[in-house]
Amino acid sequence: MMTVRQHIQNLVANEDLNFLLTNRIPRVALTHFMGWFSQLRHPLLAKASIWIWRQFADLDLSEAKEQRFDSLHDCFIRQLRPGARSVDQDANTLVSPCDGIVGAMGEVKDGQLFQAKGFPYTLQDLLGASAQHGPWHNGKFLTIRITSSMYHRFHAPHDGRLHRVEYFSGDTWNVNPIALKRVEKLFCKNERAMLEMEIGAQRHPVALVPVAAVLVASIRLHALDTLLHTRYQGPSVMHCDAAFHKGEELGWFQHGSTILVFTPPDFAFAPGIEEGRVLRMGQALMQ
Repeated sequence: MMTVRQHIQNLVANEDLNFLLTNRIPRVALTHFMGWFSQLRHPLLAKASIWIWRQFADLDLSEAKEQRFDSLHDCFIRQLRPGARSVDQDANTLVSPCDGIVGAMGEVKDGQLFQAKGFPYTLQDLLGASAQHGPWHNGKFLTIRITSSMYHRFHAPHDGRLHRVEYFSGDTWNVNPIALKRVEKLFCKNERAMLEMEIGAQRHPVALVPVAAVLVASIRLHALDTLLHTRYQGPSVMHCDAAFHKGEELGWFQHGSTILVFTPPDFAFAPGIEEGRVLRMGQALMQ
């Protein structure tokens, strides 16, 4: 006899129903509500909320630094216990900035790339006119999807410096594979930020683009004393000069979503990196 959890997961697996329930709703309003609700601090409410969460996802807290949470938000942005991730220390290796699942990946050709097969978008659509002829115009890209139950903090892919952040306000469409096959230029519609950095002794230009999603908006960066969210009214471009080491925490999603990685064309994907691969923060991603 199927459990309640199995019934719920079977319903969520239905593509039409999944798309309807996670997209044909007041996405931004529900995202704001979840942001408020998740930060209500009461251990019993947090425990009940986490139980409900487990009915929809394979939430594993065995690697969490803390095992008790006063709010759902604390669970979302949980830290890992020391030693839970190992970081590849090869100086020629760019590591995964987060846990996640590899989505679309490959070459950016004349500024065009793909969110899913048959669904192209451009760097200009995603990052504005300044990216039209930038260092990634014919570079490499990789999409990493962070599911709701995964670790939601992201880290430095190499030693380097973060020197510019640009924030793009937007919608909160779901960014799961079902939506990516149905909504054109989805990443370009959603709230996102571009983190421009230089890595390694040769100061290679690399960008990380965290993209928010339904119920999971808002981005916190250690280099900025600002929470980036759909109601943010401050400057869209923020300059900084923040040094970091490979594997050092850069920030977190208030809940979780997707990170796009952009590199110059001479970078190569590490062996075994392919669509559908489950990643852990710190493992070899590109060389």
